[in-house]
Order: sequence, then C-alpha cells, then structure tokens
Amino acid sequence: MPPRTPGPLSIPDELLEFRAVRASGPGGQNVNKVSNAVELRFDASAWTVLYPAARARLSRIAGRRMTDAGLIVIDAQRFRSLEQNRADALDRLTEMIREALVEPKPRRPTRPTRASKERRLASKTRDARTKKLRRPARSED
Repeated sequence: MPPRTPGPLSIPDELLEFRAVRASGPGGQNVNKVSNAVELRFDASAWTVLYPAARARLSRIAGRRMTDAGLIVIDAQRFRSLEQNRADALDRLTEMIREALVEPKPRRPTRPTRASKERRLASKTRDARTKKLRRPARSED
C-alpha cells in the first residue's frame, strides 16, 4: 500500500513536453508578436510510477485536460514571461499529481443516535402544530 503523503516528486523530463504558444486576451500588438504562453503536455499513461488507483484519481482531477490517449495538457498564460508561465504550468501539474497520490479516507457509515431521532420527531411535531395554527378555522355546522 502506498504512503498517504508523498515525499519529493520527480517527474521524468522525457514525459514532459513544453511548447511556446501565443497567448489570448489583451496585450495590443505585442500579443500578436510574442509567444509567451506555455502549453505543457504530460504523458501520464507512460509514467509507470503511478499505480492504477492514483492514475484513476489523476484522470478524474484532470478532467477535460486529459486526452483519451492519457496526455494531460495544461495551458499557462497567467504571466507575461515565458519562464514564469513554464514554472506555473509545472507547478499546476505537480499539484495535480500530489492530489492524486493522496488516498482518500474511506467513509464509515454511521447511524443517527436515539436523541437525534427524538429531536427530529419533536421538531416535526412542532412544525406541524405551527402550520395547523396558521390554517383558517373551520366552522362546524
């Protein structure tokens, strides 16, 4: 069974592919000339260190950022420099992987206590009485 809290995370460089692309949004002429945004592609299916349960959690966490082939594509264009966007994309990927490595605590079903059942029933009785008092009085002929 893998540890609950992962230690240092090292992703092989051969599974990462960075590509500089043009960012969208405001920026005037500069946005049309400079490729400052980064597209990070990570081949999660080829990373053998990831065990099946963590791979399934990573797929759920990545959502629509993961392709059918198992590639995770992250677009980073938050900053104005290529280096900052590259670091941002890598940080987001490592955070995603760290989250997938943490095994969720299993839920243990519990039953309501006797006192809580009694409180609920008393509340229902009180509410029913309140609603009954709000009704118009019926005339008995």
